[in-house]
Amino acid sequence: MKLSFNKIRSAFGNKQNTNEPNTDNQIEDIINAVDGDAFAVSEQNVLFAKTSELGGYFYVIALIVGSFKIKTNKGAKLNIKGNDFELLLNSDSDEFESEHSNIPKRYVTRIDFQIEEEDVSKFDHTKIKSLQLSAKKQEIVFKTI
Repeated sequence: MKLSFNKIRSAFGNKQNTNEPNTDNQIEDIINAVDGDAFAVSEQNVLFAKTSELGGYFYVIALIVGSFKIKTNKGAKLNIKGNDFELLLNSDSDEFESEHSNIPKRYVTRIDFQIEEEDVSKFDHTKIKSLQLSAKKQEIVFKTI
């Protein structure tokens, strides 16, 4: 699966729309506009995620596209509930910020989470029931698709 922050930003940057998006079609529009498979959805956001390894360290790269907007220096947590397991991942960096798109009330946020090597195999949408993102008094519950 390809996840390109620049491709996602450009997918939303090329559209000019002065009206607020219709929330019924918002999730479908996001999924169709982004090159890659959506991992999970919430009411107003889509989560694109994959695991990656760099220098012996393993990460979950998460891109949240939708109404989620944040600027923080306190990090985030991702609580993953699976069929027979639960993982709590901490963000790799304490500082991150959502990027604006040209579509009103839509933002793109990249957050990298640390994950242990033995837990990488658990990060599979067929094994996960839900994911809960917590950051700066905001919580989003995603359901895998």
